[in-house]
Amino acid sequence: MKIAVMGLGAGGCAVAFDCAAHGHQVSLFDFEQFPKIIEAIQNNGGIYCEGELNGFQPMVYAGHDIQEVLDGADIIYAVGPAYSTKPFAEVCKPFLKEGQMVIICPSSCGGSIEFKNGAGLDIRDTGVIIAETSTLPYAVRLLEPGKIKIFHKLKGGLFLATLPAKNSSYVLDRVRDVYPTMSTAKNVLQTSLQNGNPVIHPAITLMNVALIERTLGDFEFYHEGVTPAVGRLIEAVDRERIAIGNKLGVEVIPDPELGVLQGYMTENSYDTGFITAPGFKGVKAQSDLDYRYFNEDVGYGLVFLQTLAEQVGVATPVISAVITIVSQLMNRDYLKESKRTMETLGLSKYTMKELEDLLS
Repeated sequence: MKIAVMGLGAGGCAVAFDCAAHGHQVSLFDFEQFPKIIEAIQNNGGIYCEGELNGFQPMVYAGHDIQEVLDGADIIYAVGPAYSTKPFAEVCKPFLKEGQMVIICPSSCGGSIEFKNGAGLDIRDTGVIIAETSTLPYAVRLLEPGKIKIFHKLKGGLFLATLPAKNSSYVLDRVRDVYPTMSTAKNVLQTSLQNGNPVIHPAITLMNVALIERTLGDFEFYHEGVTPAVGRLIEAVDRERIAIGNKLGVEVIPDPELGVLQGYMTENSYDTGFITAPGFKGVKAQSDLDYRYFNEDVGYGLVFLQTLAEQVGVATPVISAVITIVSQLMNRDYLKESKRTMETLGLSKYTMKELEDLLS
């Protein structure tokens, strides 16, 4: 198949490398303000990878011409943090064709809804099929422009849903060669809730702020950044996320249990599970607090969860506390910024039953 990948951070490069390794023709796009990786891939003719996946894979095209990248593409991956979804949708809007599939990888928090809004598509429209994954299928870091290291590719616990959900199996069948352990979710609320990043990243970062500022991230984020007390905070946030899912009638797998399914972890535990996780070995902390673990996972992820919880009547005091404290640390008001809420997604007017019907 012809595959388009938008977004050439570590995650986008991993998706592109893996799809090419499975025999697909892959073309790459990113915005002009991110030229270095494009230039490196152009000069190399493709992407280098080391780690669990390794070698070199050629790319058909890498550049800033979105029309060139989307032309004839069967599947389009939008890979990046939550704040990239709307710009990707807007740049795609004039060139999307009926029958194409767009996969937001990962959803983060209602990513498929955000994409449809940005692309001017009705939430019920299935001419262009919009899907989202629950998480990025890799633990991956960028070593240098055009070269990545994949620490781990998920062994399970990876979910996909389309918007609406009736086309989920259709899309899954077309990506199964690259992601054989992926399965369908009930709907996009389940994929969004199953994303563990807002549960894990803010808690670990918050409890290690002094160490990050003092060492510029020179420690292992999971193996050294998690202790029993940190694990208790992760668990408290997770309990509230699971409660939201229960209220909505969707299963949310607890994070350490999911980590075992994914192959990251060998122990179903909120502390030692992370400390001993083979899939996280060697993953360093961020060098600065001004990073996606706060800006995305709090500013988008936890804020979204809090507004969803408020709408369906679930108390989230720990999530609210994390948002408040991190806002103070970063001299911002993430809740007031409202980067991703039920209201900004256009969903605040619906009851739980109406939401379920709309997304099914």
